[in-house]
Amino acid sequence: MTKAEMTAQIAGGKGFIAALDQSGGSTPKALKQYGIPDGSWKDESEMFDLIHAMRTRIIKSPAFTGDRVVGAILFEQTMDREIDGIPTATYLWQNRHVVPFLKIDKGLEDEVDGCQVLKAMPYLDTLLARAAKAGIYGSKERSVISAANAKGIQAVVDQQFAVGAQVASHGLMPILEPEVTISIADKAEAEAILRDAILKGLDALPAGEQIMLKLSLPSVDNFYAPLVDHPKVLKVVALSGGYKRAEANAILARNRGMIASFSRALTEGLSAQQSDAEFDAMLDETIASIYAASVAG
Repeated sequence: MTKAEMTAQIAGGKGFIAALDQSGGSTPKALKQYGIPDGSWKDESEMFDLIHAMRTRIIKSPAFTGDRVVGAILFEQTMDREIDGIPTATYLWQNRHVVPFLKIDKGLEDEVDGCQVLKAMPYLDTLLARAAKAGIYGSKERSVISAANAKGIQAVVDQQFAVGAQVASHGLMPILEPEVTISIADKAEAEAILRDAILKGLDALPAGEQIMLKLSLPSVDNFYAPLVDHPKVLKVVALSGGYKRAEANAILARNRGMIASFSRALTEGLSAQQSDAEFDAMLDETIASIYAASVAG
């Protein structure tokens, strides 16, 4: 497992990053979408067993390989678990040739100035040390922007870059994720403020250092081209943000250099009730569509 090989795979962008990182709050919704309704588990431990079984089924599917899925973002519990007796991150790279990332945030603060920053993460250095030891390549943390408020957006960006520096100090690749809510009336204005703030943050990075960005699909096609082309950005990936897969793919395909990092749009149509043949066929079709949109630009 070499970092240089993983970096080359992500930089090449011949595919997309699967977001398999639903945590405690979003797990019941993910399971319900998968055909396992609320009340199917007696406690949180059993709930996480069910979501790990779902993720294992996805990862072990013949459709899920590094030929089209260049990376996968994991929930902390998934990193700590195994697939066929092999630690998940190791299995991903050695058996599927998929680069493993880790979701590191634990939720959001209440909204201030139209934005939600990350909750404090006093545990972060310990988690990052464990992640590096487990073979994780990089990390991601999600903030939310719900208004074109320059003060709020700057607070989000400042925190994202600070956390990114902490991640990089452990030899890991940070994915900064300042998500713009897709339903807000001033989305385009928020994106303009966000892009400028990120560009300033990039200019302040030490020479030779790189980050990744996970951003909402923009209102204007190729609006994030200056970030895609920036030498301090390894890759810009897009979140589906609530768009259905077909719409998310259509928008993504129009944005040069951006690749997908979809969660709900990836698992849309998959069901616990499907036979393995049905499941693999649906996943193959889904992966093919997201791959095509990711490499279109």
